[in-house]
Amino acid sequence: MNLFYQPRIPEGFLVLDQEESRHCVKVLRKKTGDEIRITDGQGVFYECVVDTPDAQACTFSIVNRFEEPKKTYSIHIAISPTKSPDRIEWFVEKAVELGIDRISLFESHNSERFKLKTERLIKIAVSAMKQSLKAWLPEIEPLKQFSKVIAGSNESEKFIASVDAANPAHLKDVAGKSQEYIVLIGPEGDFTKEEISHAIAAGFKKVSLGTSRLRTETAGLAACHILNLLNS
Repeated sequence: MNLFYQPRIPEGFLVLDQEESRHCVKVLRKKTGDEIRITDGQGVFYECVVDTPDAQACTFSIVNRFEEPKKTYSIHIAISPTKSPDRIEWFVEKAVELGIDRISLFESHNSERFKLKTERLIKIAVSAMKQSLKAWLPEIEPLKQFSKVIAGSNESEKFIASVDAANPAHLKDVAGKSQEYIVLIGPEGDFTKEEISHAIAAGFKKVSLGTSRLRTETAGLAACHILNLLNS
């Protein structure tokens, strides 16, 4: 099954964009009357039929719509970009496939990258959403200061993952079910003591993701997977 994306369907915009149209008509060779499935990225699937198989602007009609069941929890991973953009792109792709609701990117003291193309990450997220046949497109926030991420967090359960062998609290043991979560994932050099203190003062709990030392993108994916498994 192939899934297409058109975020403006709720506005009555019943045409695929140029890239989606080309894939539908030129690659999949869809013709008038053929069935296709589309999502608006806002939790709804649409069963449609092709009206005009134009590779520049393929039009369609909606036959049926149904909503993807909404989860009883939400996962927000706030993460410091890696030096190599490929690694943070890999994280976004895999986190979307696993199931994530929001990704924030932040600059901290030990961050190795201070510029990032948010538009490219959104495009990767869209592709991963379609690949994994999901109807919710996660929100991806542009790069901001660490302090602003902390100040803007309003989740019910807040965690900061830290490389600390003496830290006894594992995320899987302290997170409750059916909550709104945010997990802070630091750069390869970890958070500074001041940053950890700042987060704790703002209501974050220091947690471990296991005994192994993980790369930034692996830690972000581990946190996402743990919280999904906890609620499965």
